[in-house]
This record gives sequence, C-alpha cells and structure tokens, in this order.
Amino acid sequence: MSNLSGKTGVVFGVANKRSIAWAIAKAWHNAGAKLIFNYQGERLKENVEELVAEFGADTLLIPCDVSKDDEIAGFFAGVAARTPKLDLLLHAVAFAPKDALEGSFLDTSREAYRVAHDISAYSLVALSRAAVPFMTDGGSILAMSYYGAVKVVPHYNVMGVAKASLEASARYLAYDLGPKKIRVNCISAGPVQTLAARGISGFGTMIKHYEEHAPLGRSCSTDELGSTGVFLASDGASGMTGQILYVDGGYEIMGM
Repeated sequence: MSNLSGKTGVVFGVANKRSIAWAIAKAWHNAGAKLIFNYQGERLKENVEELVAEFGADTLLIPCDVSKDDEIAGFFAGVAARTPKLDLLLHAVAFAPKDALEGSFLDTSREAYRVAHDISAYSLVALSRAAVPFMTDGGSILAMSYYGAVKVVPHYNVMGVAKASLEASARYLAYDLGPKKIRVNCISAGPVQTLAARGISGFGTMIKHYEEHAPLGRSCSTDELGSTGVFLASDGASGMTGQILYVDGGYEIMGM
C-alpha cells in the first residue's frame, strides 16, 4: 500500500537535515521513489547538495526561487530534460519576515503580508500548474501546514493567515485537478525542531504546551511526518483529496 517504486517526484523546501521536507523526501526515497530537488540560492545549495548525495550521484538538483515565475519555468525545463513524467510534488516552502512573527498581528506591514502569502501559499498554485503537464497518469501533491491556519497561535501571526490561504488553495486545487486523477492534500504538523521553527517567538513554550495538553503527551517526530507523507503519496490514499491531516499527537482535537 505504501510502495512508491516507479514513481518520480519533485521536492521543494529542503534546507537542512532537520527539515520536514527532508524527512518526507527520505521516506519517499526509501519507499522507492526517484526524486528531483530544488534549492534557493547559493547559500543553501551546499547543504542540499550534501544531503541528496546519499540518494546517488545522479540525483538532480535544480535552482528555483518559488517567488519567481522564470525560475519555476527553468526548474521544470530541467525536469523535462530528465523525465517526461512526474507522480509526486512536495511543497514544504514557507517564509515571512522575522519582525512579522513577533509582537502584534495588527502591526503586520503590507509588504510582510504580501511576501508571506506569495511564498507560503501562492507558490503551491504556481508549482502545481507547472507540474500538472507532467502528471499524465495522475499524481499526488502534498503541502505542509500548521494548526495556526485555523486557530490563533500567539506570534505565528501572518504565517497563520498564509497557511489558511495555503489550505484553501489545496482544496480549490483538489477540485480543479480531480478529473486528472491528481490528488492534493496537506499535512498539518505539530511543532518540531526545524530551522524555520526557531524563527517563531516562544517556540519552546509551544513545545511544552503540546507535551502538557496533547493526548499523546507530545507533538510529533519528523519520522512520523515522513511516514504520513508516504501514505498520502501512495495508492493507500487514492480516495483522499483536499484533506488536511493532523500529525500532532492529537492536539487538534482538544477544546481545553
């Protein structure tokens, strides 16, 4: 049910070995998928290059800033040179200016709001549009979200609003792409220790809160997120689209 042999996927958002994107990419690879990765800028290239080397020297790594249409086009031109067909797409990309993740949401600047939505939400639409012509036998598109999309999480601010946009975008994409047998789902992950998480004020308090209130007494691990990513990419989830799956120790079900 979770065999991805013969499938090819593109992965956006690996920054380092603690990235959720990397955990899912490893799980996809271990399940048999062949993967192509993006990197944004020379600063991150070395990190990603070193990680993907363990998948083999022929693993393709292509630069792509998801906020630039020409770079998205260039990325998929590179994909076309390697393979005529894709089955999987992982969107694990999010960004908001650091000062927008502190203080009051009321003080969010117009530019911070625009940037957060462009990179964290619209990029899912742009990448899906570019990938769809390759998904000739259907496919699975997976995006990463968080509970702050549906409930107020102090200091998450504009990122929570952008994640709400991401989740709504996934539903509309699921509707559009259903006739092509392309499924679009999100994993809403509990807090995990990633580079991005460190930019959120009060992150340590958030982890402790999950330990105190989640039914499982914890959030989640990157390995668990990887396993869920494999499930959603596999035939085992062939009847699921437009869904938000919470992997958060059960925290989402709690009222108090």
